[in-house]
Amino acid sequence: MESSAIELSGLRFGWNAAETLLAIENFRVARGERVFLQGPSGSGKSTLLGLLGGVLVPSRGSVRILGIDLRALGAARRDAFRADHIGIIFQQFNLLPFLNARDNITLACRFSARRRERAGAPIAEAQRLMTALGLDAARSAAQPAHSLSVGQQQRVAAARALIGAPELIIADEPTSALDAQTRDAFLQLLFAECERAGSTLLFVSHDAALAPHFTRALRLADLQHSEHVPA
Repeated sequence: MESSAIELSGLRFGWNAAETLLAIENFRVARGERVFLQGPSGSGKSTLLGLLGGVLVPSRGSVRILGIDLRALGAARRDAFRADHIGIIFQQFNLLPFLNARDNITLACRFSARRRERAGAPIAEAQRLMTALGLDAARSAAQPAHSLSVGQQQRVAAARALIGAPELIIADEPTSALDAQTRDAFLQLLFAECERAGSTLLFVSHDAALAPHFTRALRLADLQHSEHVPA
């Protein structure tokens, strides 16, 4: 089995040939790691996540996820790979407001037969995840997403990322709207579910205070060549 969940090599990305926005020579995350990546707004975090998810394609170099070079795949195959193998917790959660909590969670299984199979019974697994992540499943499952509190929406977004046990979970500032106590409790629940599923976690945030919770922490600036980073 490929030992790396993420492996970047000679990575360059820019919107045009004259400008390089992201330059990373080497970055590796082993399977099962819990990695914290810190960087302020404007540091290239969103660009990096777009590359890891296959939404963006590097100008040069390789982005290997679970041993697969995403640059070698066409757009449709990258979309299918992302749906099967990557769970993403977005900063703004990106829930569909007209769907209830349970249907938002099981949406991942509708796009991926692999995750649907691994979830077993998706509705029952959605209920289990809601409970495991601190939601009152009996009350919240049928509520439309727009009626949920920020903390509840965060947990629904996490459950959607986790359902079907994708090998890689990418979290983009998911705790930025939470107070410290709620944030820390959520992190422990997220870690427990990642461990249960055997998922690797890459958690991206500007908040360096979160770093001690993780098995490894680094700054995005330290990954980049200064000569390639815009002023």
